[in-house]
Amino acid sequence: MSEFISTLPKDIISGNNVRLPENIIRRIFNLVDLNHDDVFYDLGCGEGNAVYIAAKEYNVKKAIGIELKKKLIDKANKKINGIKNALVIHQDIRNIHLSEGTVFLFWFYDTSIVKKMVKRFSQESQPGARIISVWSPPDLIIPDKTDFPFFVSTLPFKYAKNFEDQIYSMYGRKCIDYTFAWMLAERYIETMQEEPSQYKRFLNILISMIIWINAWNMKATCEDQIPPPVESYLGILRTFFNIELSDMLIRE
Repeated sequence: MSEFISTLPKDIISGNNVRLPENIIRRIFNLVDLNHDDVFYDLGCGEGNAVYIAAKEYNVKKAIGIELKKKLIDKANKKINGIKNALVIHQDIRNIHLSEGTVFLFWFYDTSIVKKMVKRFSQESQPGARIISVWSPPDLIIPDKTDFPFFVSTLPFKYAKNFEDQIYSMYGRKCIDYTFAWMLAERYIETMQEEPSQYKRFLNILISMIIWINAWNMKATCEDQIPPPVESYLGILRTFFNIELSDMLIRE
């Protein structure tokens, strides 16, 4: 699944570039049943909003943010200033100790990072630890809870045999057609935008087409041929926005 979304627009899917609204952070924490017995890690914490809410509102034992960008570290430290159970660390997530954590917010899609972290979660994290991910579960893990675009995967991980099985475990279907790709894009945009955007229609077309194209390249679409609506949307992006996605169609 990580490969499936690896070419989606980075400013849309990356936790490093998208600031989660506070109501969405609370929605995620409720999904994962975050509570006072947990030690929460935000792997790539940005400005520290999730760390602040976990410590202040959910009263976790510890809320720890890991971040590489110094500018964001400074903002996060200001955010959590004076909160005893909150901490922000300037470090690469691949080098941190994981054994203490019980809940991790993990929003990365670089295949090398995902594979390394999944291995480390499995080897170092305690049974029952929960991994929160956005857009998809890490690797081929079958999530325990799904509230698209959010997923909760609990250790020890359960794995799908292949991409189709993973899709079925999440959505009750083994393929993606263009209408389902549109629905996924629409749900993501509606969830992540705090206010309606005049560009919603454009974003919906763009994201849904990239979702469908990636599924097509992985032979996970319900259609055997490129359907007319997809051709039409590709034409709209090409003609009116000078965005050419047809080159992404590389299915053999």
